[in-house]
Amino acid sequence: MSTPAAGAPPLLNIANVLTGVRLVLVPVFLAALFVDHGQSVEWRVAAFGVFAVAAFTDRLDGQLARSRGLVTAFGTVADPIADKALTGSALIGLSMLGLVPWWATVVMLGREIAITLLRFAVLRHGIIPASRGGKAKTLTQAIAIGFYLLPLPELIGAATAVAWVRGALLGLALVLTVATGADYVLRAMRLRATASTVASDSEAA
Repeated sequence: MSTPAAGAPPLLNIANVLTGVRLVLVPVFLAALFVDHGQSVEWRVAAFGVFAVAAFTDRLDGQLARSRGLVTAFGTVADPIADKALTGSALIGLSMLGLVPWWATVVMLGREIAITLLRFAVLRHGIIPASRGGKAKTLTQAIAIGFYLLPLPELIGAATAVAWVRGALLGLALVLTVATGADYVLRAMRLRATASTVASDSEAA
């Protein structure tokens, strides 16, 4: 049985456990969301609660991993997978219930898939760190999803106001999704160009 290298964080640590919990919560969230075909007020509130807890672990596990030196290869791979599984399942579920337009879900998930593939494509040249815009995109998406999950018209009335707020949040999330996606593409192109220049200079030397 192999042992971790000296000084390396253990695979089983609080940050990775939280990532695993988020993955486990995804099917729990979907089960709650689809009770009574999404028409149950109580279960919609429960689905929101599960989503909120899972989204909080996304923020917490990264902070713990960095602050306590618990960054592992497993966490680096599993964390974004868990994040996309949660967000993707929520968007697809809401679209299946007719609450979020399918085109909006396709745009947001398409961006995530494209950027993930691009990240792997430029990995040999370097890693592009998450930007403030990317973090704002993730937060805005989570807030928008939360507003769609909660059956606010049934709970507080004001259906028109709720629809406006939901639409505004979804629109902002879409703008940030597209803008940060374009920014990531530009940064990937610059990274690749820089790596090519360094390689050319090394060969010339």
